[in-house]
Amino acid sequence: MGCCCFGASSTKQNRANYYSRPDTGDAEGILLGKTKNFSINELNAATDNFHQSNKIGRGGFGTVYKVFAVSQGKLKSGTPVAVKKLSAFSKQGVREFLTEIETISNVQHPNLVRMIGCCVHGPDRILVYEYLENKSLDNALLGRSRVVNLEWNKRTAICMGTARGLAYLHEELVPHIVHRDIKASNILLDKDFAPKIGDFGLAKLFPDDITHISTKIAGTTGYLAPEYALGGQLTMKADIYSFGVVVLEVVSGKSSSSSFWGGARKLLLEEAWQFYEEGKLLELVDPELKEFPEQEVLRYMKVALFCTQAKAHRRPLMSQVIEMLSRDIRLNEKELTPPGFFQESGGLSSLQSKEKSSEGSTSYQMSSVPVSITQVKAR
Repeated sequence: MGCCCFGASSTKQNRANYYSRPDTGDAEGILLGKTKNFSINELNAATDNFHQSNKIGRGGFGTVYKVFAVSQGKLKSGTPVAVKKLSAFSKQGVREFLTEIETISNVQHPNLVRMIGCCVHGPDRILVYEYLENKSLDNALLGRSRVVNLEWNKRTAICMGTARGLAYLHEELVPHIVHRDIKASNILLDKDFAPKIGDFGLAKLFPDDITHISTKIAGTTGYLAPEYALGGQLTMKADIYSFGVVVLEVVSGKSSSSSFWGGARKLLLEEAWQFYEEGKLLELVDPELKEFPEQEVLRYMKVALFCTQAKAHRRPLMSQVIEMLSRDIRLNEKELTPPGFFQESGGLSSLQSKEKSSEGSTSYQMSSVPVSITQVKAR
């Protein structure tokens, strides 16, 4: 029998019904190895039919609810878990979907959110994850809603932990996983503010036009690598670009999305590059950060700029990023080239890339054909 932490187990009759009707889209009762298979009745009861009062967040792939395990199983009674109801239809059949979920749930790393189980019922696809006490990085640190001021050593731990999680996905795991949606809201923090990357592996479950880009581009614009946003070129270097932006957010305490800087609307990355060129990078540091080692903070911001260079092949691998962040080494800034920007303007989206002319002045090169939001899709 398939045991569930929310209530009753599935019956043999359920399994017989499923196997006799394999295309119903209802997978209750299938045994998934290490992945727990929850019934829709259990999850409806636990979430009070997915009531808004239990909602704790919404991302590109769906809405997340906090509930408590209330019966036997791997989880003790009263253990909080996060239930994500996916908002998009999977491009795969039930068995293929469950196979992918089993693969994802077997990916274990201290800096990756652990998947506990899932539910497939008709068109519904629901995932159950471990619950992280301090929610997401954007909730804890960024913008007006920030709930805590973190000292520098906790911020470095967030950057390093995120880097290690990405390095595992990119270079150690086989087959490799490109996340596609690295951003502050997908970096969750445990009770000690240690980071764990969420939503890894989910992008491949859905049609190419069902991504963070097409769901709400305004909220993630600042994280998108230009070659991915405009050309659909998806490699691990797109994740590395996004990671670089996250590092700037952690240092500055500001969101990556465009805001007014000095009377002009600019992205955080654009402002960081301007400060770098003017030799004033420390002006980007979060004013709430009263004490910090200046040289280390400068190194973190410069590594972030290496990660966000306009040309993807110039960005380092995550294993190289870890070495650059963890060691007091001199960075070869002669190799650092300007970042690329994907930016909204007047309802249109375009690529903005800063390039230095031979005279040393800075010019802007804008794509001649603006791209509308609805046209920007991963391929």
